[in-house]
Amino acid sequence: MTQITFDFSGKTVLVTGASRGIGLGVARGFARAGADLHIVGAGEGVFETEQMLQAQAGGQVTAHRCDITDRQGVRDMVGAIPRIDVLVNNAGFEQPTPMLEAGEEVEERFRRIIDTNVMGTYFVTREALPRMPAGARIIITSSIWGQTAVAGFSAYCASKHANIGFMRSLAQELGPRGINVNAVCPGWVKTDAAMHSLRRMSQERGVDEARLLDEILEGQALGGLMEPDDMASTYLFLASDGAANITGQTLNVDRGEVMG
Repeated sequence: MTQITFDFSGKTVLVTGASRGIGLGVARGFARAGADLHIVGAGEGVFETEQMLQAQAGGQVTAHRCDITDRQGVRDMVGAIPRIDVLVNNAGFEQPTPMLEAGEEVEERFRRIIDTNVMGTYFVTREALPRMPAGARIIITSSIWGQTAVAGFSAYCASKHANIGFMRSLAQELGPRGINVNAVCPGWVKTDAAMHSLRRMSQERGVDEARLLDEILEGQALGGLMEPDDMASTYLFLASDGAANITGQTLNVDRGEVMG
């Protein structure tokens, strides 16, 4: 992986969904760049992540256990942070929601996905904004499925399309305050959630999991499956002075799977 150097010394960064996956990779990037880092996770694992990041990168890392769908919990969590220079809305939930699946469980999954990916992002952003000065950045993790779609994942696709619409509206609203808002759309990254989705897709299609992954990766202009740490430099760039003139944009990081 190519190493690109950024310096976030003196900046306070809040990353949600930072216990694993892309969020962990992004948090590690900001920790190594010297940020005063606050990480959020729904489970106790966020405190283990705090210790790991401190050991790996040093610097100030503070963990917060919070379910971002809990309105009061978000209020209390963000209220403990006096200033936020960079907000990374990364927390999300990805599960299949086939329309013809019988029973109420699929409806519960649908609601949980929307509550987490849409309402949770809204709650965190709403609480963070009063603490964000001019020049601050908001970065939302969407997905290439927020620009396309895939069968059986209607709730996840809808939520990621919503993230992009939310980002564009916020970019217009917050531009006069000097706050940039953008979205990152990852392609296939080797995370637990993505591999679970791959497994479900292979079962639905009756295709071997390894073969299906090969087919997906063959659809990329650049071959290979990305790792979570590969995503970090994109977020650091969008949070840096180098992206001062970029707002209201979606940036695909997908090795050329979706173009246009």
